[in-house]
Amino acid sequence: MKTLQKYMATAALAAISLFACNPLQLDEIIDPNNPSVESVSNNASREQIQFLVTGLEARHRAYVFNVTAAWGTFGREVWYLNASDPRFQTDWLGQGGRVPDRAYFGFGVTGGGSYASPYQAIKQADVLIAAAENAGTLSQTDRSAISGFAKTIKGYQFMIPANFVYQNGIRIDVSDPLNPGPFVPYEQALDFIKSILDEGDQDLVAAGGGNFPLRLTPGFASFNTNSALRQVNRAITARLNAYRKDWTGVLSALEGSFMDLSGDLNAGPAHPYGAPPDAFNPIFYVPDALVTTMIVVHPSMLRDATPGDLRVANKFFERTVAPVTVTTDVGPLVGTHQDSRWPVITAAIPFIKNEELILLKAEAHANLGQTAQAVEAINIIRNAAGIGDYTGGTSQAALIDEILYQRRYSLWLEPWGHRWIDARRYDKLSEIDVSFDGGTVFTQFPHPQSEVNWDNYVGN
Repeated sequence: MKTLQKYMATAALAAISLFACNPLQLDEIIDPNNPSVESVSNNASREQIQFLVTGLEARHRAYVFNVTAAWGTFGREVWYLNASDPRFQTDWLGQGGRVPDRAYFGFGVTGGGSYASPYQAIKQADVLIAAAENAGTLSQTDRSAISGFAKTIKGYQFMIPANFVYQNGIRIDVSDPLNPGPFVPYEQALDFIKSILDEGDQDLVAAGGGNFPLRLTPGFASFNTNSALRQVNRAITARLNAYRKDWTGVLSALEGSFMDLSGDLNAGPAHPYGAPPDAFNPIFYVPDALVTTMIVVHPSMLRDATPGDLRVANKFFERTVAPVTVTTDVGPLVGTHQDSRWPVITAAIPFIKNEELILLKAEAHANLGQTAQAVEAINIIRNAAGIGDYTGGTSQAALIDEILYQRRYSLWLEPWGHRWIDARRYDKLSEIDVSFDGGTVFTQFPHPQSEVNWDNYVGN
């Protein structure tokens, strides 16, 4: 089966990018290794459109390591222990009163994945949509399918910077990188993202129920029809609607998604990886590797686990050699367990899956006061984990606490940083345990310095 990089051998248009709303970095001539936007703007060939589709998938996975490691650290799902640079501990954990500023160390690493990289994917999607619309080699249904796919990825990517800077707001008008629009509040950004996803859904409806007209990578092997891509679109919309606190909207989106209450909890689209020249899974570590840099399980995840929880046994590997240890301002941090989800370094990483959708269903029902339906969904997750039916309180507050607990283990270290966002959504950041590292839990990040410099440059 082909991997993403094998598709990308000729898919050089992935190099088209938007660097945190800076000007496009494009070649002035038609370079076959880095084609210009102009080369695909008017009547692009089907092969060129294929390059753009595959390039968008490449851009779509660019956030994975940075968001997973950093946001996972912020939410104390993990520590990213790095003996070669103590700032991964001191700065990311907020030790010694450190707080994020515009030149914060996190922007050198997390900024790429949490802020700039998503905008690169958004620009790639915009170029794809425009190129497909002007390509005489495509039928109108083909154009609709491609537009629907691109807007689905675009909506997903906008959610990353929106949740990174949160109430500081993001730019949503980036169609002209030389004159980007103003920052808009978080809630307005989420509404805008909803409109993008809804447009993508309608495009996929217009495309009909046939196969997607171009090749998608193995990450979409089970979702390579227009109807199945609609299900992915609705799944992402369900996550978005939870952030918008639109609980009926969550349930409505789930009805059109791939949620299956009796199905494989891990089912869903994924980011594929492969052997060179493709990229390896960026969060894979060899079990028991004698290294000084590794993502390790946060001690509170081990302490707070329910006895017999299969998720702990299946996801956490206790090192049988020396633990990973680094020294920080407040003493040593010791990682006794590491991630054991990935059997090989080329394993694909799901970016939204059935397990999350079932938990979103539980959360929506709980917030709507529909206790029986919420408990029914909770029990699907609990029984899959081997810990039996829920027997706790049925007040809304008790159910939300239970759902957040189950999300903590079901969605541990997914490429998103769910716990950090979940705690913030329910005003529970203070409940994240910092006693092991003496740090601080951040609420949000400011815009990186490059944004300020760019505004000054263009006179905004």
